Amino acid sequence: MRPTRSVTDLAFVVGHGFTNHVRKPFVARVLDRFARHGGVVALDFRGHGRSQGRSSVGSAEIHDLAAGVSLARGLGYRRVVTVGFSMGASIALRHAALHEERPDAVAAVSSPSRWWVRETVAMRRVHWLLEQPHGRLAARALGVRLGPPWRTVPESPLEVVHRITPTPLLIVHGEADRYFGPAHARALHRAAGGDAELWLEPRIGHAESAMTPALVDRIATWLDHQSSSKGRR
Repeated sequence: MRPTRSVTDLAFVVGHGFTNHVRKPFVARVLDRFARHGGVVALDFRGHGRSQGRSSVGSAEIHDLAAGVSLARGLGYRRVVTVGFSMGASIALRHAALHEERPDAVAAVSSPSRWWVRETVAMRRVHWLLEQPHGRLAARALGVRLGPPWRTVPESPLEVVHRITPTPLLIVHGEADRYFGPAHARALHRAAGGDAELWLEPRIGHAESAMTPALVDRIATWLDHQSSSKGRR
């Protein structure tokens, strides 16, 4: 984990996408931008980067994110929010819905709504990495150590997103996302109900590599405001 201190009482716990880690330049740029708004706890999910273990591709990783939230609270931050990108977004949604220690607000960027998405070329390539012997070797070359296939299928983000209420929820999706189309974001927004907010961003692609400084600032400002006003609802 990569914690940074801040003079504010707000911490962002940030979860990366599949095959990424905190030292990748485009991920580091996003983290540095969030650090302008508060403290940052950035973690490599299991099987990625410098973390040990093997990736379950979003199932067991809610415990990794929970450890980041606990660390942020242990560092003394009064408000702790989570931000996830792609696989990390699905993890952030499932963590906020299922874990007993909830964040004060959550943002999911470029999240899938369901598992086994194959409607795009990019996702068919991802499933080749996950399902074929040569693909799993290629994943290791990309720096991902994969665990065994799921024995029990975990609840999808779509199945649990309604449980996040009353925690403030922001769903962000690029209209030019080549992995998951905007229909995933719309489905999550409908299923969330309550006061969940949806941003469909023109000309924005997928996850961390598509983030602009202005969009990161908008997400950070939204999370700051929502976590500040949460106690007054």
